[in-house]
Amino acid sequence: MPEQESRATEYTTLASGPGFRHEIEIKRSRFITVLRRVPDEDSARSLVAGLRKEFHDARHHCSAFVIGPDRDIQRSNDDGEPSGTAGIPMLEALIKRETQPGVSDLSDLCAVVVRYFGGILLGAGGLVRAYSESVSTALDAAPLVQRRRLRICSMAVPHAAAGRLQNDLRSAGYVMGETGYGATETVLRIALADDPRAIADATARLASFTAGVTDLEPEGTEWVDVLRSRQ
Repeated sequence: MPEQESRATEYTTLASGPGFRHEIEIKRSRFITVLRRVPDEDSARSLVAGLRKEFHDARHHCSAFVIGPDRDIQRSNDDGEPSGTAGIPMLEALIKRETQPGVSDLSDLCAVVVRYFGGILLGAGGLVRAYSESVSTALDAAPLVQRRRLRICSMAVPHAAAGRLQNDLRSAGYVMGETGYGATETVLRIALADDPRAIADATARLASFTAGVTDLEPEGTEWVDVLRSRQ
């Protein structure tokens, strides 16, 4: 069966890269938070396994992750801490995080908190606060980006007209995709919001640029990092 298209058209995640680390100390215990962008559960579990090896002498490697544009995959693990005092608070720090006022949409993100016990018991409430704070303070400083599902549309134009039309589209604010070249035509591609109105507006704009000679052909969609999220 074909994969069902997401209901969401945008969400927030960690910027691409090796990940982000942040450390706090609470009553002599060290809490090292590692955030990494992950596309699937295997990647999240691989991160946890790698950190177990890197911090092999730590007592706990607690984790939480949320995956998918619709955030339909959510997992957490206390890794030896009292049940409900680590993984769930970490997961809630991820899923309840507001990336814009009133918007909680973090996804494709795994958080691992490595704890080095400092000899002072924190109690259940203290652990909940510590693990939640560890993830929240890391997110305060982490580079977040917005991902948006864009509709790729193409247009075939004579080679001689392609350069000017491309400049006109860029000047109008359109994001250009990959250009293709045929024997007699150049195929220009633009990325639009995955919304019928956006396609209709672009079609009308294209008609004004080409006197109605060139048609806009909708193609598939792809997820694109478009801007830094407001935290």
